[in-house]
Amino acid sequence: MSFEVRVEKRLGERMIAAEFVSDAGLTALFGLSGAGKTSLLNMVAGLLRPDAGRIVVDGSVLFDSATGIDVPARARRVGYVFQDGRLFPHKRVKDNLLYGWALADPAQRWMDLDEAVRFLGIGPLLNRWPRTLSGGEAQRVAIGRALLSAPHMLLMDEPLASLDRGRREEIMQVIERLRDELKLPILYVSHDRDEVERLATLIVPVESHGF
Repeated sequence: MSFEVRVEKRLGERMIAAEFVSDAGLTALFGLSGAGKTSLLNMVAGLLRPDAGRIVVDGSVLFDSATGIDVPARARRVGYVFQDGRLFPHKRVKDNLLYGWALADPAQRWMDLDEAVRFLGIGPLLNRWPRTLSGGEAQRVAIGRALLSAPHMLLMDEPLASLDRGRREEIMQVIERLRDELKLPILYVSHDRDEVERLATLIVPVESHGF
C-alpha cells in the first residue's frame, strides 16, 4: 500500500505543491499552519482538484492531469478524520458508526460494527449522544465511522490538535494500532514535530509559496 503524489495548485496568491512517494505506514505532511497541508489532503480525497499532477494510491490512479483521469471523491474510498470529529449531533454513537457502514459498498466492507467497537474500545459509548463525549472519545468514534466506510486509505487532518495531553496520548496509541495492525495507508496532517516523529514512517515538509 503506497502513496505517489505529485501535485500543484494555485490558491489566491499562494502556490501549493508537493511531490513524494511513500510505502506502507503513516505519511505525515508537516509544516506551519496555513502552509497548505489540508489542501493537499483534500486533493488526495478528491475534494479539491489540482491544477496539474498525478495521484496514485496502491497502484490505482486517482488523478492524472496528463491523461484527464479524475476519479470522483465518492469513488476514492477515503476515510477522512477531521480535527473536530464532525459527528452528527442528532445521532447516537451507534448510529454515527452505522452511517459509515451504510456508505460502504457491501462487497467492499472489511470491518463490521462489532470489530470496530472492539478495536477502538467504544462499546460503553454506543448509546451516548456526541455532546456527552470527551474529545478523545469523540475522535475514537470518528475513526470508527471512517473505518466502517470500507476505506482504501485514511486521511487524518490534525486529529490531536483539539485534545488535552491525556487524550492526545490515548488517540496516538489508536493511530499507532491503525498503522501497525490494520496496515491502512495513512496520510496525516500536523504542525507538531514531536507528534509526527513518533507516528510517521515518512515526513513530508510542506511550504506554500507566494507570488
